[in-house]
Amino acid sequence: MARIWEKFLHERDAKIYRSAGLGKNTGLGKKPALLIIDVQYGFTGDGPEGIEESIKKYPTSCGTTSWEAIPHIKKVLDKAREKGVPVLYTVIEGNKGMDNENLVIKGNAFNLPIMLEGEKGTRVVDAIAPIEGEIVISKKKASAFYGTPIISYLNAKGVDSVIITGCTTSGCIRATAVDAFSNHYKVVVPEECVFDRGITTHALNLFDIQQKYGDVLSTEQVIEEMNQIKGEVVTR
Repeated sequence: MARIWEKFLHERDAKIYRSAGLGKNTGLGKKPALLIIDVQYGFTGDGPEGIEESIKKYPTSCGTTSWEAIPHIKKVLDKAREKGVPVLYTVIEGNKGMDNENLVIKGNAFNLPIMLEGEKGTRVVDAIAPIEGEIVISKKKASAFYGTPIISYLNAKGVDSVIITGCTTSGCIRATAVDAFSNHYKVVVPEECVFDRGITTHALNLFDIQQKYGDVLSTEQVIEEMNQIKGEVVTR
């Protein structure tokens, strides 16, 4: 299978990584959780329009790539709910009445009124909105693990691996993958379920995750692995 990063990868680098034995898959654990990272209107825009237009209202929008990813995320979400896999969402929201400069990323994006807590830019996209029993965590930095109670939730559910979806590949997805791996969780990233505003940064960060921190698989491969889960994984 051709990988999305191959057209950007120097042949020397590909050879070095192969020779070093990097990039091998480790598989999904027996008790996974699904993480849906920042799939909120501030990063998707109001609907499928080009990024050049979308960033006029939401400077952090990823444009049409986000709306291409959402149906794939929905497939994995539906399977997680079917199999009793815990689902956790994160959102980023600026604090009202405070200066949010350099929140998550450099700049003033989260000082915009539409990106403050409770406003539309901070709301999970309706197509994959959380249901009762699913956890939504507000975070202030790139990683879902930094300054949040997520490890407590995962430990309480006996989770041994995480399926990471959402955005952006080069920012919050990568940071979350690194921190998940650092906390001894197996990491799986469904390729079509993550998105970025940058084409090259999306591809090369998926390459890095595959080489060092987790398995970058197709959505269908991830669903196949989820189908191997025996019975209900957790009691909500």
